[in-house]
Amino acid sequence: MADARVYAAEPLSALPPRPLAGVISRIRLENFMCHGSLQIELGEWVNFVTGQNGSGKSAILTALCVAFGCRARGTQRASSLKDFIKTGCSYATVQVEIKNQGDDAFKPEIYGHTIIIERRISESTSSTTLKDQHGKKVANRKEELRELVEHFNIDVENPCVIMSQDKSREFLHSGNDKEKFKLMKLENNVFSIFEQWILLSYFSKKNIRGNHQVTRVDELESSIRPIIKELDELQQKIKNMERVEEISQEVQLLKKKLAWCWVYDAGKQIEEQAAKIEKLKERIPICQQRIDIQLGKVDQLKELLAEKKTQIASMMDKTSEIRRMKEELQSALSLATNEKHKLEEELSRKINLIQKMVKRVKVLERQIHDIQEQHVRDTQAEEYEVEEKLKVLQDEMHDANSRLTRLKEEDSALSEELSMAMNAASKIAAEVTTFGGERVLHLLREIEKCHQRFIMPPIGPIGAHLSLIDGDTWALPVENAIGKLLNAFIVTDHKDSLILRNCAKEVRYNHLQIIIYDFSRPRLNIPGHMLPQTKHPTTLSVVHADNPTVLNVLVDVGNAERQVLVNNYEVGKSVAFDQRIPNLKEVYTLEGYKMFSRGSVETVLPPFKKMRTGRLCQSFDDQIQSFQKEASELQEVARQGRGKKRNAEDSIQQLRNKRQRFQELIADADKIVMRKELNIKNLKKSLAAEAVSRPSYNFDELNQEIEDVQNEIKEQEVLLETLREGINKTGIKANDLKLSFENLCESAKADIDSFEEAERKLVVIEEELHSAATEKSHYEGVMQKKVLPDIEEAEKLYRELQLNREESSKKASVICPESEVEALGGCEGKTPEQLSAHLDRLKQRLQRESERYPESIDDLRALYKKKERKILRKKQTYEGFREKLKASLHFRYTEACQKALELRQSKFNRNASLLKRQLTWQFNGHLRKKGISGNIKVNYEEKTLSVEVKMPQDASSKTVRDTRGLSGGERSFSTLCFALALHEMTEAPFRAMDEFDVFMDAVSRKISLDTLVAFALAQGSQWIFITPHDISYAFLWLHEQVIVACLWAKIKTSESFKVLFELLNMVLSFSVAVSNATSGFDGLEFQCNCLVNLDLN
Repeated sequence: MADARVYAAEPLSALPPRPLAGVISRIRLENFMCHGSLQIELGEWVNFVTGQNGSGKSAILTALCVAFGCRARGTQRASSLKDFIKTGCSYATVQVEIKNQGDDAFKPEIYGHTIIIERRISESTSSTTLKDQHGKKVANRKEELRELVEHFNIDVENPCVIMSQDKSREFLHSGNDKEKFKLMKLENNVFSIFEQWILLSYFSKKNIRGNHQVTRVDELESSIRPIIKELDELQQKIKNMERVEEISQEVQLLKKKLAWCWVYDAGKQIEEQAAKIEKLKERIPICQQRIDIQLGKVDQLKELLAEKKTQIASMMDKTSEIRRMKEELQSALSLATNEKHKLEEELSRKINLIQKMVKRVKVLERQIHDIQEQHVRDTQAEEYEVEEKLKVLQDEMHDANSRLTRLKEEDSALSEELSMAMNAASKIAAEVTTFGGERVLHLLREIEKCHQRFIMPPIGPIGAHLSLIDGDTWALPVENAIGKLLNAFIVTDHKDSLILRNCAKEVRYNHLQIIIYDFSRPRLNIPGHMLPQTKHPTTLSVVHADNPTVLNVLVDVGNAERQVLVNNYEVGKSVAFDQRIPNLKEVYTLEGYKMFSRGSVETVLPPFKKMRTGRLCQSFDDQIQSFQKEASELQEVARQGRGKKRNAEDSIQQLRNKRQRFQELIADADKIVMRKELNIKNLKKSLAAEAVSRPSYNFDELNQEIEDVQNEIKEQEVLLETLREGINKTGIKANDLKLSFENLCESAKADIDSFEEAERKLVVIEEELHSAATEKSHYEGVMQKKVLPDIEEAEKLYRELQLNREESSKKASVICPESEVEALGGCEGKTPEQLSAHLDRLKQRLQRESERYPESIDDLRALYKKKERKILRKKQTYEGFREKLKASLHFRYTEACQKALELRQSKFNRNASLLKRQLTWQFNGHLRKKGISGNIKVNYEEKTLSVEVKMPQDASSKTVRDTRGLSGGERSFSTLCFALALHEMTEAPFRAMDEFDVFMDAVSRKISLDTLVAFALAQGSQWIFITPHDISYAFLWLHEQVIVACLWAKIKTSESFKVLFELLNMVLSFSVAVSNATSGFDGLEFQCNCLVNLDLN
């Protein structure tokens, strides 16, 4: 709060003496509004209170109003007095010291030279105490304070005495003429004389001028008409109260009916429950009959089943021999058939072999013929072709060696590139393995292999996508808060989660946490009221992730926005348990403690010693080096690091494939080179052999081969015939076995069919037996689980209803006997719910009516009779007056009264005209200092007051009749002039004005200060001015005005030049009190004296 300064200009002995009764000398405030302890010494003449906005200047005027008995609403600063107590305090005290000297002193023999008014305000009450000059308590009654205020003519609610900020605004913004007149009535009590004059004129016209005393009687009779109207209203109220009584009686009647209605309703429920029990018991014979039917059916089926089993056993003995014979024949037939097939296959192979041998003979014969022809053609050109072929082979050998060298060089380059890529991949893998170990790398490789199967690629592990904001301070509590979510993976749907789970199984990564979340969802926008209301950071506020899905998972799964991070254990306990912060789930400290409360249970978990930490941290040396040298590069790496792993592995795989292809090409090239060298060697060897000797062709071997093949063909043809004979024999045997098998099947067909038919019937009987047993079990279950329990439950409910009926009957009998309800018509046709609803409506209506008419009907009737008797007496009295007037009328003093009234009316008219002129002249006189002219029109009969102002800069010479049409500064200056004009028409020991120079510019403020100071010195009363602006100019001018006033006063009374010389060398002192009312400090006062010496030389 800014300082407030009070400047008091007090010539010590220069000004002429003045009455000191009612002047405020000291104000002391304690715990009042913004002041803790404040004491202000005020001078007897002009006092300025300055300070910044909010320093508590206006609180001084509010304290004056409160001390002199003003209500809280009258100050327009609070609705009740307890609102003036400073925040955090239990009471407030306002003490005002008033000088009580001179002829106008108030009870000087009791109070002495000083009267102390002390008002103490607490939360519940307030008290006012009057003390004498020694601080001794004299009185504490409001009547004594009211007498003092009336004696000194101190009306704090009158704007001419204390004009606060709000009253200044009322002056500025009052646009209605009648509202201005009301304000002026508060300003000047002279207007009460005009009201008396108007009332006197009224009685003059009504009573004296008409000379009809009968009119007075008529008025007396008309005066009792409001009482008659009140009597009618009272009668109507009595009727309404009687209606309330009727409603009350109806409520009691409904309560009785409702009590017995519950009894009757319970009886109806008992009857319905008894009928229900009888109906349920009828189901027992029906159910038992169905059980007996199914039981008989089961016995019959069991007998039939035993007969069928005996029949099937005998048939099985009979058919077992036939089956054995059938199987033996079938086995022999199969063997014969297989043997025949093998012989046929052997026959076909022999035929094919013979055909191949024939073709071989033909080929050999054709080869002999071709060789003979070719030998003749190729002998001449053979040597030339061999030389050309050797040359081509040597060229191809040279090309293959060159290609082999080039491929080896490329292979070495690829090996280096592959090693570099693997090193980069290992670095990225080290970052990833922080969250999940080596298994994460294997899992990511498996995801890469299966990436086409995913709808959207999985995100994870989550820890690899997170980074800390502003260093590693919160690394440990963040890892402790997020926990196992750092190792989790995120997928978009259930199908992708199953695929990811299979990938984890492939790499033996068990217990992998998979979170299903919608990747298309944008980042969550959390409202402020859903976050913990604390200054400490949350887990969500200290982490960063480029992918919004990761942050959404931390919010929806990990509740990161509700986890608060604190510095130490003590702060954590205060946040978690003492402050009761809404939306707070858990608190984590830098030491690793975890704190939370569930209901009334407070839990503190110590740091987990085996927990892996530092995964989100960096070394401080690396961090310093990265901040100094590679800040921009690290930001780029942080944005693109999550994609490096996949790109590195793709490049590694491509390089490996490319290297493998090159290795295959190198191997192929080696083989080609070796083959070429071998071909060259073989060719050289063949050429050397041919050069030594060129043998002639010998066809004896070919002829011998042809002969051997022909002999083999003949042997195979002999074997072919043998095979054909074996096939015929095998076919005959197979036909015989087949015929025997068919005959056996025909003979056993009837027995087998009857056996199969018996087996089918047996199966049908077993199914029917199972169905019958199931049906029997079903009905037994219905009997045991539904029919009998329903009956038991119904009987239990029947007994409960009987007990309820007995209890309801006892309660209803306590309220009223049953005969009384039956006499009232019973409860037929209405349910308890309907009666309860009707009763609730009547109770609500009765409550509303009771709140409207809280009085007792007996009191109203007594009051009605009393007023009725009073009005009757007055009517009789007025009738007597009327009869006496009819008998004799006395107008003896009519003429004298008429003359006196006319004289007084003329004086009132003259005074009203003079006061209106004085107000207009004074208003114009103050406006003229700024070149403005104005006029004030007052109509006492219509109770209106209008202000007209004409500005000098207005070229149209148009008069402004509404002050709201003026600018802010012009309106403030006009309001000040209007207030000063009213001040001259009123008397008060002190006056105060708050922010009189609002909206004014420097020129208007200077003129206003000159006018105020001159007016204050001329009037001679104590003045208190409050302003936030600089008043240094006012003090300079005030010095001059005080000196001139002192000289004039002394010259008129002095007899020698010595007195004048002493006067010119007087000392003018100013005291400055600086008050600082901050919490924890008392008001401090500093005295600063400024001496001004005047020398005639």
